[in-house]
Amino acid sequence: MRYFLEIAYDGTLYHGWQIQPNARAVQEVLDDCLSKVLRHPISSTGSGRTDTGVHASQQFVHFDVPEALDPAQMVYRFNRLLPDDIVAKNLYLVPDEAHARYDAFARTYHYHITLAKDPFKRFYATYLNRQPDVEKMNEAAAVLLKYEDFTTFSKVKGDTKHYNCNIYEAMWRQEGDALQFTIRANRFLRGMVRLVVGTLLDVGRGKLTVAQFEQVIASQDRSKASGAAPAEGLYLARVEYPEHLFQTHLK
Repeated sequence: MRYFLEIAYDGTLYHGWQIQPNARAVQEVLDDCLSKVLRHPISSTGSGRTDTGVHASQQFVHFDVPEALDPAQMVYRFNRLLPDDIVAKNLYLVPDEAHARYDAFARTYHYHITLAKDPFKRFYATYLNRQPDVEKMNEAAAVLLKYEDFTTFSKVKGDTKHYNCNIYEAMWRQEGDALQFTIRANRFLRGMVRLVVGTLLDVGRGKLTVAQFEQVIASQDRSKASGAAPAEGLYLARVEYPEHLFQTHLK
């Protein structure tokens, strides 16, 4: 039987989501917990990868077990064993062919910036010591919706087969000293969001015009992008699936 598990995590102490040699990853810690609770070797599949230091306020994984599970009981037992920086939120029974990565039709990331230096936010928001031009950054962000090929914002050593993404939303919002960038798309390239944010911030600092930002995208040249924004401000915020996929829902 296949289940989707909804989780959230603070990525500060992890080398990203995906299991890797000689580094602590969220997936490794989660699979170890699931295997112990279920008394069955578990190898989960995530909806996507997050990099070192990146957080997730919503992430989904799927895994298989031979018997039916009680969602409420399992979520309780998972959380008793998981470390404080990972939480199990909901458990869903899904069709056997359901896939946490391939069945997701949209993903949303948030990037958080603070304009006030705060030691308690240093792992959860990027500090800027000057107010950027949010209006210009939103003009530039709107340009993203005109394009599909985002080779410019892909890591050089990425293993993707193509660089096309459909971006549905890209917008900055500011409340007081807090800025949040929201970007929603059907898929993202590895490292893409941080490169987009870093380049948009150069627009906000006056280093690039909106027209130059569009030229950067159109060039399909990775060297034209600005440096990647720091990891600590980035959150995987939402993963969307067809409603019919979930057979059992835990409130």
